[in-house]
Amino acid sequence: MSAKAISEQTGKEFLYKHICTSATVQNRFRYANVTPETDLDRLALEHTWLLTERLVVKPDQLIKRRGKLGLVGVNLDLNGVREWLKARLMKETTVGKAKGVLKNFLIEPFVPHKQEEEFYVCIYASREGDHVLFHHQGGVDVGDVDAKANKLLVGVDDKICEGSVSKRLLAHVPNDKRLVLAQFIVGLFNLYEDLFFTYLEINPLVVTKDGVFVLDMAAKIDATADYICKAKWGDVEFPPPFGREAYPEEAYIADLDAKSGASLKLTLLNPQGRIWTMVAGGGASVVYSDTICDLGGVDELANYGEYSGAPSEQQTYDYAKTILSLMTREKHPDGKVLIIGGSIANFTNVAATFKGIVRAIRDYQVPLKEHQVAIFVRRGGPNYQEGLRVMGEVGKTTGIPIHVFGTETHMTAIVGMALGHRPIPNQPPVAAHTANFLLNSSGSTSTPASTRTASFSDNRGKAEGSPAKNTKSAAAPVVKASTLFSKHTKSMVWGMQTRAVQGMLDFDYVCSRDAPSVAAMVYPFTGDHKQKFYWGHKEILLPVYKNMADAMKKHPDVDVLISFASLRSAFDSTMETMQYPQIHTIAIIAEGIPEAHTRKIIRRADEKGITIIGPATVGGIKPGCFKIGNTGGMLDNILASKLYRPGSVAYVSRSGGMSNELNNIISRTTDGVFEGVAIGGDRYPGSVFTDHVLRYQDTPGVKMIVVLGEIGGTEEYKICQGIREGRITKPVVCWCIGTCATMFASEVQFGHAGACANQASETAVAKNTALKEAGAFVPKSFDELGEIIKSVYDDLVGKGVIQPAPELPPPTVPMDYSWARELGLIRKPASFMTSICDERGQELIYAGMPITEVFKSEIGLGGTLGLLWFQRRLPRYACQFIEMCLMVTADHGPAVSGAHNTIVCARAGKDLISSLTSGLLTIGDRFGGALDAAAKQFSKAFDSGLLPMEFVNKMKKDGKLIMGIGHRVKSINNPDMRVQILKDFVKQHFPSTQLLDYALDVEKITTSKKPNLILNVDGFIGVAFVDLLRTCGGFTRDEADEFVEIGALNGIFVLGRSMGFIGHYLDQKRLRQGLYRHPWDDISYVLPEHMSM
Repeated sequence: MSAKAISEQTGKEFLYKHICTSATVQNRFRYANVTPETDLDRLALEHTWLLTERLVVKPDQLIKRRGKLGLVGVNLDLNGVREWLKARLMKETTVGKAKGVLKNFLIEPFVPHKQEEEFYVCIYASREGDHVLFHHQGGVDVGDVDAKANKLLVGVDDKICEGSVSKRLLAHVPNDKRLVLAQFIVGLFNLYEDLFFTYLEINPLVVTKDGVFVLDMAAKIDATADYICKAKWGDVEFPPPFGREAYPEEAYIADLDAKSGASLKLTLLNPQGRIWTMVAGGGASVVYSDTICDLGGVDELANYGEYSGAPSEQQTYDYAKTILSLMTREKHPDGKVLIIGGSIANFTNVAATFKGIVRAIRDYQVPLKEHQVAIFVRRGGPNYQEGLRVMGEVGKTTGIPIHVFGTETHMTAIVGMALGHRPIPNQPPVAAHTANFLLNSSGSTSTPASTRTASFSDNRGKAEGSPAKNTKSAAAPVVKASTLFSKHTKSMVWGMQTRAVQGMLDFDYVCSRDAPSVAAMVYPFTGDHKQKFYWGHKEILLPVYKNMADAMKKHPDVDVLISFASLRSAFDSTMETMQYPQIHTIAIIAEGIPEAHTRKIIRRADEKGITIIGPATVGGIKPGCFKIGNTGGMLDNILASKLYRPGSVAYVSRSGGMSNELNNIISRTTDGVFEGVAIGGDRYPGSVFTDHVLRYQDTPGVKMIVVLGEIGGTEEYKICQGIREGRITKPVVCWCIGTCATMFASEVQFGHAGACANQASETAVAKNTALKEAGAFVPKSFDELGEIIKSVYDDLVGKGVIQPAPELPPPTVPMDYSWARELGLIRKPASFMTSICDERGQELIYAGMPITEVFKSEIGLGGTLGLLWFQRRLPRYACQFIEMCLMVTADHGPAVSGAHNTIVCARAGKDLISSLTSGLLTIGDRFGGALDAAAKQFSKAFDSGLLPMEFVNKMKKDGKLIMGIGHRVKSINNPDMRVQILKDFVKQHFPSTQLLDYALDVEKITTSKKPNLILNVDGFIGVAFVDLLRTCGGFTRDEADEFVEIGALNGIFVLGRSMGFIGHYLDQKRLRQGLYRHPWDDISYVLPEHMSM
């Protein structure tokens, strides 16, 4: 949702903090908030004016007309406020149809004034600009301000000035107050724009000789502008509508939504209700709520919500478990139903999202059975058959009644089944597997010649396919293209959306296009390059450009841009695109673009004659010609809905998911879709219903029109007007979703930002009534939409207006390997195997241990190394020993070969990685690599039963050094404290030290010959680690020996010494040491004798 109501306190805080005006604004920041936890005496210490001034107190909970409801206490002292609150705080009250508890109040100074000093001012947004309303009489009895007030429309990107305000709005204001009011209103409007308000009302606004006083205020801000206004807004709390509590579960889902690229929404309506929903898609969620209410379930409907945008398995699990937790807290005598519904997905892998829901059902199977929950599932889209199969299986294994249905069942039919209004089929038809749709039934791989034209209205002449002329005169506005897409349309895609582009190319191929519809891609975050795609069976390369100018210059035939830019960059990239006259259509996919930015895009597009589809859309499709991005879903749905060739029915909807549902309904009831557009769910879509309905009216190939409208806005009334005036003569089937909104006691914001009625005429019920009266074909409910479409279509066929063409099979398109594997149709050996880490889920896992558990358990670096190296949770002493080994091997001065190499490399100007690698490459048997060798030698001797003396003698006889014995500096008389520290720890904590004891006996023999032949730190760690592996209880003998054999122990030295090498690198850089050159006098030049003569 974009426009969200804020509390009066928040609105005033914004105003006092950020308004810039010459008018004197009084009582800045003089307000105090009261909740049930507030101590009024302590509050008076914080706000001393509470003790000295007369006061006003009122609830701050989005309640309209508080004065008329007797909810404002006026001219009271603090004790009077206390008494007034005593009668109202935490008391239930009724406002309209909503019942709620008064729990949040605002206290402000009372402002003595005369009635003639009260004024009314309001600013609100519309598609054309921002309206400023002013009335010279404000207060409780202001009445119908829409009829009374003076109005000033400030167009998008236009400025406001004191002169226009004074002239247009302040004609009835006394001269002595006119300047102050003009200054304040200009400052207020600038504040409204700067802080992205969408509605700002002050009533009354009081102007006295002392200045301006803002008494009562109501406001909404565009929540999608948070990334722009965060510094000024701070953390904004959006209160729920009066009559609806704010539940922690709603906040939890809102937090998930904020952290996700998907959409997750939850509103609790009646937690005691028996009907719960878990619906995919913003439009579909409204349709299901409508149907439940139509069938008498409004009082039992527990929640409204939706999940969409391809949420991950973990996200759907979190969402589903929240729903299941809520619905299994209180039992209902009639049991409960859970409706898991949705339209046909465009790009979401249904089986993948269902995995999360299935996990949640399994986790809650006991309470679900205790609460007698029956589950009804209906879904379509990519891989939905597998999703339904898994959902059906979990019903069988858990004993929970789960009824599953696919695209063969009308979307909302499961509601009637769940509520007992229609029978549940024993064996619903089984739809073919996804892959079956991709097989050509004719057995031919060639592309058949089409017996239909790609578009009945297409003219292959240049005029039809060329972009609209952008020349503009004062006499006539720029005319937009009436045909947006043809079989020769070329597009450019902004964003690295390879899956969407491949989907477009596959669609082009099955439509028998001569060439791909995508000419190039633009992606500013990489250099120019080529990207590989498939055209049928062949591989092709599409160019990717870093900047738009190069792309446009090299592809002058492109006239459509499909923008996958993020909500933050969509505005700038779209405005840039509209500089190029070759572009006549732009589709903006991103959801959450601030409304002020969208209106600027619309204004520029109107000036340039460009058609905008979106924002917040999946796009549109013209069967046989062109599709935008992911519209129409994957190939299985393209083929099932016969979108590879044109039909006779054109549609326009707001919802992307519901547009795919319309594809399904129309393909089952008529000869198919001619063209379909989803204009997007925002309040101000770039193009509106009538833009497309009038195009369809003027397109000969379109014989009937379907419109899926929505609560909010008044665009549908223009269709009524067109029908009445004879501008629209083709049959129009229309239904506006959101009829349930009038049945709810409190306001519910549905999934789309624009799905909210601000007045009676914007309700779905009012619009459906008006459409029917105008002559459109309007069903009684969405349930009957398919029947009405079929009835109108059959009538047109009977009259000979439509002559269905014979079907021809489309060409075969090979399935992508990745998708085939995801569907489980193929298998191949993996290129890599791993058993220590898994990063694919919601949480990183080390050897089966989630990263959160790694930290909770406080296993430290040693324990983490144990998980990743040894795949085990090691004992605490073992973890400590590993950490001690890393500490003692971290460094041994700059003179050793590894540190020396690192220093030389660093001083040569090399980077950290190169310098570190130079040092690490010196590690071997002679330097640092003796851990493994020592462990192997001592283990072999000990396991063979050799006495220490026999082992020493044998190594001497074989001419081999004993690894881990000997030190250049340290000796029996000058022991290595590193070894001593480790020895003390090992002796105290290890269960057994047999190999260490053996090595120490060897040391006694070697030091008797030479005092520096001690067991050095490498040798000690090697033999102690063998004792650890063999005796800690976590390894078999074979496993312990294998870790020694594969070089695990040398890893300890490599890891530890890397810390020291990095330290030396940083030290040299910090000291700014220059290039190292070894001195001549430290080199002995020994040349061959004949060379020196």
